[in-house]
Amino acid sequence: MDASTIEAAESHYFTNNPPPKDLKVNITLAREFIGRHAEEGRRVVLVTSGGTTVPLESQTVRYIDNFSAGTRGATSAEYFLQHGYAVIFLHRQFSLLPYSRHYSHNTRSFLDFMKEEDGRVVVEEQHQEEMLRVLRQYTEMKRENKLLILSFVTITEYLWDLREVAKLMRPLGPKAMFYLAAAVSDFFVPQDRMVEHKIQSSVQFSQSSGGPNGSKNEKPPAARTEGRSLIIDLEPVPKFLKQLVDGWAPEGMIVSFKLETDPSILVKKAQYSLNKYAHHLVIGNLLLTRKWEVVFVSNLEGEKWIRVPRNRRTKSFSGVESMVGLADLAAGKKDESNTQGNADHEVPQGEPAVEIESLIIPEIADMHTKLINQAQ
Repeated sequence: MDASTIEAAESHYFTNNPPPKDLKVNITLAREFIGRHAEEGRRVVLVTSGGTTVPLESQTVRYIDNFSAGTRGATSAEYFLQHGYAVIFLHRQFSLLPYSRHYSHNTRSFLDFMKEEDGRVVVEEQHQEEMLRVLRQYTEMKRENKLLILSFVTITEYLWDLREVAKLMRPLGPKAMFYLAAAVSDFFVPQDRMVEHKIQSSVQFSQSSGGPNGSKNEKPPAARTEGRSLIIDLEPVPKFLKQLVDGWAPEGMIVSFKLETDPSILVKKAQYSLNKYAHHLVIGNLLLTRKWEVVFVSNLEGEKWIRVPRNRRTKSFSGVESMVGLADLAAGKKDESNTQGNADHEVPQGEPAVEIESLIIPEIADMHTKLINQAQ
């Protein structure tokens, strides 16, 4: 697809899908935040996090969603802050946030960490040390004003925010980074094929204007009932990564993610994405091992696996440890996966469990430094 075709697709999408109501506020906040940190010479990273929804009605009752809780993005944001970055955290509303994530996405209630003592609310003794550590990090971040939190819900809101913030980051040049950890929908319902009201399950109450459920388009509504069946006809979301690379922020470092369930195609898909969009780094991960291993695919350093050592891995209800290393084996590599991590950075000491993001972010920061030096 040539540049003119991509630009036409961009123009059509943003003309026909209205911006979010809070876009102007987000732009104002982002402009001030970016400007302040640019003056201080600080690197700025836009971290996207959580899943995008696909509404099926204008007055949305039903929508398509995905499983993402924003764990990767929220965790990564903390480690970027530790490495001196200012972070714009563009996240799915109500998904995990940096720092509060330690207590908000838990099988236990937040209130279980506290007790009443002499008429005051205090933290239980066994949680004091950990909560104090997190609180101090959060307080320091607030004092330095290094974190800006913006939110989206739908795929269209996400794309509007991404485009406008990226354009604001363009003057940062190579000191800008885009860490695209959000789980972005591949398909959506265009505004002109969306019904106004809740899709009715009973044929007797189906709307009639412009089609069986009230769309004003000549085409039938994208989501509609036919007899007793619900028919959903989605259209592909235009791929704007190439526009981000070439037009919105051409000098910034761009990191994308590739999540797969089939080990045999993970590296190939990551390499395909890198070649297609010509950005800097694709981080490949498997659904069932994503908390313990990832693969970096880049033109700068080739293929590089990062793994948490077996005795330092975090617990995961959905993870399958026996699958660690399978994607590497599928590519014909020697299995070194279950003994030690392959990253150059030293494994953090302290807590028994190591979050893989604590290994990912230093590697990315080093790569970013190399790219900045090349640009200069």
